[in-house]
Amino acid sequence: MAAAAPVAMHRPLAAEEAARADFYALMARLLVDAPDAQLLGTIAQAGPLDAGSGLASAWQALVDASSAMDADAAREEYDALFGGLGKAKVSLYAGHYTGAGAVDHPRIRIQRELESLGLAHRSTTQPEDHVGALLDAMRVLVAGGAGRGPAKLEEQRRFFEGHVGPGATKFFAAVAAAKEANYYRRVAALGAAFLAIETESFRMD
Repeated sequence: MAAAAPVAMHRPLAAEEAARADFYALMARLLVDAPDAQLLGTIAQAGPLDAGSGLASAWQALVDASSAMDADAAREEYDALFGGLGKAKVSLYAGHYTGAGAVDHPRIRIQRELESLGLAHRSTTQPEDHVGALLDAMRVLVAGGAGRGPAKLEEQRRFFEGHVGPGATKFFAAVAAAKEANYYRRVAALGAAFLAIETESFRMD
């Protein structure tokens, strides 16, 4: 009988790190596809964050919007913003916002970085620079997954500053400015507030 594979034991996440991972997970989910009724209901029933921050007010705005939104309307808005024939109203790809060229496209650099961190790009349909995919990669770096524990803070910082922050910040600004955005304007406000905190935290550490 072959020996069983060793089980990797990782320490539990601190509450702050778990919260960071949850935010990355939620934002990634909302960008990969429109929210269904279950997700809208879950957000609508969520409690408030600690008062006194831009993140808390942005979160409450999304909670309130989720309670008034239905899945069909969310789907229509998602498709109006990010889908359709030809060029989307708002691009979901970070390379669009960072002046990507055919040579040394950020997708190539992201792929190399993911491989160096022991993370394979999981989607077979979305390019590596899809903003939702980048946020999900940050979730794994913060919380661990794919057979590994949380990444070191320096690894998180390098991936965030190199691939996430610049493009995702401009992406959320583009969503907020789109006339088609209603529910997703709240999503963009939350994303922008969260990324601002992450950016400042990485600079301080």
